[in-house]
Amino acid sequence: MKLIALDVGTKRIGVAKADSKVRIAIPYSAVEVDGTEFEKIASLARAWDINSFVLGLPRNSQGEETEQSRYVREFAKDLKRAIPSAKICFQDESLTSVEAEKRLKSRKKGYKKGDIDSEAATIILQDFLEEKTGKTTSRATSARHKSVKATKPRRSMAAIFVVLAILGIGAAAGYGYYRYNLRPVADVDCETVDADACDDMLFSVESGMGVSEIADGLKEAGLIRDSLVFQIYFRLNSNGKSLKAGEYQLNQAMSLNEITDLLLKGGSENVFSLTIFPGENIFDIKKRLMDLGYTEEEVETGFSAKYDDASYTWIFEGRPEEATSYEGYIYGETYEFYRDDTVETILETTFREMAKALEANDLKAKFEAHGLNLYQGITLASIVQKEANNATDMAKVAQIFYNRLEQGWTLGSDVTTIYAIDLVDPDRLSGMSEEEKINFDSPYNTRKPGMIGLPFGPISNPGIEALNAAATPDESATEFMFFLTGDDGLMYYSSTEEGHLQNIQEHCQQLCGLAL
Repeated sequence: MKLIALDVGTKRIGVAKADSKVRIAIPYSAVEVDGTEFEKIASLARAWDINSFVLGLPRNSQGEETEQSRYVREFAKDLKRAIPSAKICFQDESLTSVEAEKRLKSRKKGYKKGDIDSEAATIILQDFLEEKTGKTTSRATSARHKSVKATKPRRSMAAIFVVLAILGIGAAAGYGYYRYNLRPVADVDCETVDADACDDMLFSVESGMGVSEIADGLKEAGLIRDSLVFQIYFRLNSNGKSLKAGEYQLNQAMSLNEITDLLLKGGSENVFSLTIFPGENIFDIKKRLMDLGYTEEEVETGFSAKYDDASYTWIFEGRPEEATSYEGYIYGETYEFYRDDTVETILETTFREMAKALEANDLKAKFEAHGLNLYQGITLASIVQKEANNATDMAKVAQIFYNRLEQGWTLGSDVTTIYAIDLVDPDRLSGMSEEEKINFDSPYNTRKPGMIGLPFGPISNPGIEALNAAATPDESATEFMFFLTGDDGLMYYSSTEEGHLQNIQEHCQQLCGLAL
């Protein structure tokens, strides 16, 4: 398995990568925190074909999480939004930057601050690989046996010391205390008694949470009697398994071992995950919702409802009154919902995530700087999303569309023509010729001669990369007026129609011959 490690800071993010088969972490250039860090990390992940990340989770000398730890956890959530398919693990770390600087100094070569961050990421990844494989490599850090990895040994020793102390006081008393804390907080039979303790409460386990953190959360929620006993019980009975992230319905009448068994098996059956991928349209999403068990009537009711919560309705600014579709606003992310949540609840959740993404990246102001309102900016981003498959090409494609708009040309986008036809003939039963498709009369068809400007509205639900590309296009592409995706998957650009035809001849014999 290939891995990317990140040493997350507020100014820079150290990057390292490794293959678990080789078990040697290699540093990469640090990424500046400038608003485009997630885009850059996503680009690296695509280039390296990696979607597994290890994030260093700082702890102090007592093994406790710090303010920086909380910053890293929030960063992980944002990273998951930027890369929905990302698998994220945390690696406890302490003083890795100090150790990294020592390493660099010992090499007696010049280095920059970014080099320290990337070396720190290398240490984090090396420690992670060693812990998971149980094998030490030549790059192992000596600090790993000192302060850097103090947290986990301390926890393990704490559990051992408690057990020894209990045994020292007396085997019978210690065993009795242990058994007592395995019992439910409320000793009632929920099948025969109607008690508040039988009411389920939602308990969340987030990806990357450690056993001690989960135990503390259970104790704070009043679901177990003693967090340390939970940790001891888990270590004795987990058989090497780990507690799984998810949403759980737990109550105070459940014993500690019942709770542990549930956390080892996985989230409640009452909860389901829904992943919406950037570039999907509302027809894709409607079908997935019906596959999940929602009726066609429930789906259509949700998609035709009026939404008026001011916390997110500002994202519809500039949307024409006659527009009835929510195409473009269903933000790509992995969500979790209850089985009895309505389609309205699902859509509202995606709208709120869209609002967060737009606000966090100041996209409204950036679109306005290019003469577009928010609706127009999202519309352009939805086309860019379908035309290119990485942040670099998206930014170039966006600039080309701006060039064509400025010159009064049609956008000439095939994906808009496809969307226009699919709106009225999704099964392609009409048998239109290619010429008829190009001339198809629709406010979405930007290939139709004389169709100047943006289409009527979005043609897909753009992700953050496409939104950022449409808001901050690549100005180095101002000379280009044409682009295409070649048979090799790469994109080719040209300034003239002659150059475009040449690119088709040299790079696009198969794809460019496909029917719309």
